Amino acid sequence: MSSTIDEKIRDIEDQVSKTKKNKSTEHHLGVLKSKLAKLRRQKLDFQFSAKSGGGGYGFDVKKAGDGSAVLIGFPSTGKSTLISSITSKESKIGHYAFTTTSAIPGIMFHKGTQIQIIDLPGIIEEASMGKGRGKQILAVARGADMIIIMIEPKKSTQYLDKVLNELRKVAIRPGLKQPYIQIKKKDRGGIALSTLAKLTHMSEKTFVGILREYKIMNAAVTVRSDPTIDELIDVLEGNRVYPKLLILVNKIDLLSKKQRKRIDENIQDVLMISALTGENIENLKDEIVERLELIKIYLKKQREKTDFEEPLIVKRDSTIRDICDKIHRSFKSQFRYAVVSGKSAKHPNQRVGLDHVIQDGDVITIIVKKF
Repeated sequence: MSSTIDEKIRDIEDQVSKTKKNKSTEHHLGVLKSKLAKLRRQKLDFQFSAKSGGGGYGFDVKKAGDGSAVLIGFPSTGKSTLISSITSKESKIGHYAFTTTSAIPGIMFHKGTQIQIIDLPGIIEEASMGKGRGKQILAVARGADMIIIMIEPKKSTQYLDKVLNELRKVAIRPGLKQPYIQIKKKDRGGIALSTLAKLTHMSEKTFVGILREYKIMNAAVTVRSDPTIDELIDVLEGNRVYPKLLILVNKIDLLSKKQRKRIDENIQDVLMISALTGENIENLKDEIVERLELIKIYLKKQREKTDFEEPLIVKRDSTIRDICDKIHRSFKSQFRYAVVSGKSAKHPNQRVGLDHVIQDGDVITIIVKKF
């Protein structure tokens, strides 16, 4: 099965590469890319559902802490040295490739947060095809809140592109946001397309053509962004994950100022560190917490003082429902209302429901039913 899919994928990739990109070929390219995405999904489903796929010994990592991040990159980039310096976990370190052979989790304690950092074995090219335990490595990466790509200074741009390419092939979209496209299927009436932003990457004809390629013939479609053809296909595929992204260049203790400047110019939003000497490690910790978009809230029991000593760490844009789930699974079913004071409240001690969105520093009391 897999070989047949591979042949079809190669055939369509060849057609895409040979098709010139312009207005007249836009619709044809959109259809080709739709077919390509569906074939890749079939291959991905086949790979990750196979008995030898997913998890596996040393790769069944249970999520812990207030957020999770995976260290991913080619062998010998210094991932093991880094995780040993920023977390409570000792990772095996060696001066040769493939020192780490399983997923090694540790906890980073920083600014009141507990972040799970997972050291993954070095990936190689075609990891997305299963080479070098790539299937297991990328399966762990798919479940993380953040991807930390760690690369060496030499050929840093080239190595970064290769890692991102392997991640994209297994439907991971690090550092990107899912476009807002709402599709409500109907029984009749064709496709009613409502765009709240001008479509600059494709025509409405191409947009509708791609929908039909996915057997969507009757629907009310609302678009609040300006998606590319690839982004629209991502939404329609529905299996994409959008973790945060942090790009690290390690071993900068070996670089001159001129070499550092060149890397900074070639790679957007890069953080340069030395896991060996500790240079920029504190900045790295700050970046991890900031990019995970974590906030602190404070819980207050009825008729008691607020607990300012141990804040609850949650993700930005969390709701009272999320808080209930985090405290105890029974809180949501027994919920009556919550009392909130702080930035998200219109006034002190405002009564709110489960859908109320909280903000950093809020003081919250959850009122449950009495039995």
